[in-house]
Amino acid sequence: MNLSKYNKAFSEKAFWKKWQDYVKKLGTKALYTLLLLFYAYKRKETPYWAKSIVIGTIGYLLTPIDAIPDLTPILGYTDDLGILSFGLVTIACYVNEEVRQSARTKLGNWIHGVDEQELQEVDAKL
Repeated sequence: MNLSKYNKAFSEKAFWKKWQDYVKKLGTKALYTLLLLFYAYKRKETPYWAKSIVIGTIGYLLTPIDAIPDLTPILGYTDDLGILSFGLVTIACYVNEEVRQSARTKLGNWIHGVDEQELQEVDAKL
């Protein structure tokens, strides 16, 4: 898998800017999944191959070219959700309690009154 085009799009600054703009559009589960990927990536114990999956996943979401354009109502985010799910399931063994807590804290900063049930549904898939 050639990650070079996604690697260029992936940076911590671009990550935070993009998701601050799209917080409400993605939904709680998608944002939580994204944050789990990000914080798993930040762990020094996460191996290179798993970090490559995260870079590819988040880089894909950050690039302006998309399999299904995000401007298309409803359908525009289906490929993004599929990519997020694939990325998270692939690196699930590197999502520990510290990663979960960091993701929940950041999500709580963005969205007040987060539905705990939605977060538990994502955690149950790991």
